[in-house]
Amino acid sequence: MHKKLVFWVEEYLYNPNPTQKFISLLLLPFSWTYCFVMYLRFRSKTAYDFGIDIISIGNLNVGGSGKTPLVTALASRYEDVAIVLRGYGRNSRGLFVVSDGSKILCSVDVSGDEAMIYAHKLPKAIVIVSEDRKIGIAKAIEMGAMIIFLDDAYSKHDIKKLDILIDVQSKNSFCLPSGAFRERLWKSKEAVVVKEDIDFKRVVELKNKSDKMSLLTAIARPQRLDSYLSEVVSKNYFEDHHSFTKDEMLEIIQRDKASSILVTYKDFVKVEQFGLPLSLLDMHVEVDENIFKIIDNYRRENSAKKD
Repeated sequence: MHKKLVFWVEEYLYNPNPTQKFISLLLLPFSWTYCFVMYLRFRSKTAYDFGIDIISIGNLNVGGSGKTPLVTALASRYEDVAIVLRGYGRNSRGLFVVSDGSKILCSVDVSGDEAMIYAHKLPKAIVIVSEDRKIGIAKAIEMGAMIIFLDDAYSKHDIKKLDILIDVQSKNSFCLPSGAFRERLWKSKEAVVVKEDIDFKRVVELKNKSDKMSLLTAIARPQRLDSYLSEVVSKNYFEDHHSFTKDEMLEIIQRDKASSILVTYKDFVKVEQFGLPLSLLDMHVEVDENIFKIIDNYRRENSAKKD
């Protein structure tokens, strides 16, 4: 029941049918109120300068947009880098150092799936999860970081940073609860908007392919994977950040007589411990050099101000 509700909401927010569109219109007064409150919240904040280069990669809507591979690609260019994120979907609260830049210090249950991806793919980066990003930033500075990437922190208007926003197309352009938008790009808010296939491009590699693969994934709007898939026996979609059990996977293998389970890296970090046959749909992004120039110019401007 929970899974069906999640998928219904995703459809409602991004590709509403006529009934869902009608519900969306009925909720417009609440949407306008919500958006106005978010604007007042933005106007009430004063950005605190931590004295370090901070780059936020985010999007204005709820749901997946490719933030994790983009953050990974950008952060891989720099030395003494830290990544700070909330750690959505983790079974823990508070601040945890997931990786100190040399080793992983906790399990995926504690870190959450996205933080563990960073820890695996950026073994020299400090990775910190914290609901309070300011506390996370302070810890990263304490640990020697010289540049910090924030995952999904556009709404943290009380932090001085460079905001990079991924433009996500949706047939529903309203704010919550009528649509998918958490906030607007406020006129007085500086941000760099980037578009897929223009500013960055996804590259997908299929690793450890087998003859009979069953797709298993827990990402937002999993239909996004369809264009990258080779033939699979079945597609098994779970709600975003779902924590899989070994029994769930064994049931799929036995039902489909599959030779392997095909997963994304976000799923892989949660299921590799089970020791089952896995194929990996591994994704990274190639970033246009202009994005790195924007970041480097921001860093130079900050350095000049300090001098």
